[in-house]
Amino acid sequence: MAFSTVTFFPVGEKNGGMTLIKLNDTKNTTILIDCSIGDEPIADHCDVNQELRSRLPKDSNDRPYLDAFILTHRHDDHVKGFINHFHTGPLDEYDGDADEKKIVIKEMWSSHNFWKPSSAKYDLCENAKAFNKEMKRRVDLFKEKKAIQPEGDRAIVVGKDPEGRTDDIGNINYDIGDTFTKINNTNISSKLEGFILSPIEQQENEEDECFTDKNRQSIVIQLAVIQGEYRNKLMMAADAECLVWETLWKIYKDEKEKLEYDILSAPHHCSWHSLSYDSQSDCENPKICKDAKKALSQSKDGAFIVSQSKIIKDSDSDPPSQAAKDEYLGIVGENQFICTNEHPDEKKPEPIEFNLTGGGPQKKGVKEKPKTALAASASVKEAHPHG
Repeated sequence: MAFSTVTFFPVGEKNGGMTLIKLNDTKNTTILIDCSIGDEPIADHCDVNQELRSRLPKDSNDRPYLDAFILTHRHDDHVKGFINHFHTGPLDEYDGDADEKKIVIKEMWSSHNFWKPSSAKYDLCENAKAFNKEMKRRVDLFKEKKAIQPEGDRAIVVGKDPEGRTDDIGNINYDIGDTFTKINNTNISSKLEGFILSPIEQQENEEDECFTDKNRQSIVIQLAVIQGEYRNKLMMAADAECLVWETLWKIYKDEKEKLEYDILSAPHHCSWHSLSYDSQSDCENPKICKDAKKALSQSKDGAFIVSQSKIIKDSDSDPPSQAAKDEYLGIVGENQFICTNEHPDEKKPEPIEFNLTGGGPQKKGVKEKPKTALAASASVKEAHPHG
């Protein structure tokens, strides 16, 4: 594989999130951030399940796999399809005779919130419950054996649990502000360096209801994918809203490199509420939060912003927000802002794929494919210059 790549998948009519990173290290490490796999092709054209599978490696038992799956938070649109498409439980219980083999997750990443049960105030969909159950199984194995487990049983927990449940899992626990270079228990510092920005701690005067909201608890990570001397910085923003970005600017305004990016996934599907505390529907003149916008404006030369969202229209409810899009256009320019469900056009959406080169990200082109090939193969792409 000549270059590492990052692929943003179209997400359907209800927003969502799913991003695949493939590194060109010796193991060709694969990392999936969230999943959004529906039952039907998007716009009767893009079969996201097959597009994902066509990009995954297979192990010696012909099972598709990921080296790591990072779930940023537990909203339905970020864990859709988990039960149907991903294996849970010990690998010796894998169903190798299924018509479509489930994807093996060698290492699962989650915030400490997987311990939090479903309730009236913290409702979880069935996919989120299944994910949490699998995380508990893996973390319990670590606690029992007091050692990092084999592939298929590995887990990483992000953040400190307020009830102390992360106190005795130091080897598989990253705190906010930590830098990491390991994926699937392998150090790949020559190719990847990650920095964990959020979920930030509860702020002064922040209400408990706000702090415990699923969006507020989103994992936000800056990933530097290294090619030669260049660090392709990917800001994986999940559904973090205005308070997070305002706070991150206050923390890192003198270390702006912690917030800079070559590609930003527009937070919360291009929501206005990542840039403002004011409601567009309730406020006559909603104002941008200057510090939140500064945090989201740390774009490198030629940077892209990708909105994993449904089509952005003036009449759409938020998210996505046309007003938020306009702000992002002011940061990177019209040609550098891309909505997944509009690429290359809204009738035939395709995954957006970038080569991560020694000169920065290069967006790959899309070659037309007949509908008969939809379930059989992924798009063939051509590279274009960065910017």
